[in-house]
Amino acid sequence: MQFNAKNFKYYCTMDTEIMLALFSFSVVTLFTPGPNNVMLMASGANFGLRRSVPHLLGVAAGFPLMVLPVGLGVMRLFDMFPPALLGLQVASILYLLYLAWKIAHAAPPKDAPASARPLTFVQAAAFQWVNPKAWSMALGAITLYAANRDLAAILWVSGSFLAIGTVSALTWTALGTGVRRWLDQPGRLRVFNWTMAALLVGSVAMVMVR
Repeated sequence: MQFNAKNFKYYCTMDTEIMLALFSFSVVTLFTPGPNNVMLMASGANFGLRRSVPHLLGVAAGFPLMVLPVGLGVMRLFDMFPPALLGLQVASILYLLYLAWKIAHAAPPKDAPASARPLTFVQAAAFQWVNPKAWSMALGAITLYAANRDLAAILWVSGSFLAIGTVSALTWTALGTGVRRWLDQPGRLRVFNWTMAALLVGSVAMVMVR
């Protein structure tokens, strides 16, 4: 894809209406419950904010980095070979069900095995590629705000997700950390983790039935 200087200048001086629309789209899609946010909240509750920093940074940076190749034409591969998209959807559902099971059966922090740890930066970033909501958001944003697949437009969309996504990831992790002390009782933590697991499965179901 060639860089179009004229379009870049246009997006650098993007009018207020378009900027507000992109901002609103980013806020609504990034702050509403979904696999990333549910997992970040569960991580904050089970591991605390400091240990969850790599996870939240992986989410904040991983999705914008996913938007770039998607906007530049990754979906054309699925158009050429539709079974690949079906395979990705099946793999995504199975992996998310596995993560939901792990959250539901997470042990209290003091009883958790030494091997228990939140997702790393790389794992969280890679997770975006099997996250149904991430695919839905990326395709929706590209369609609405970068339909011409111009590099400058795609960079604007990606940059918007990076800025707002960082705030969203920190907020959801902090929410989990905020209830961490209240969850010091095993019974409460068990209910919380099962609730988070159910929300994770539910968020996937909502995306898949659209």
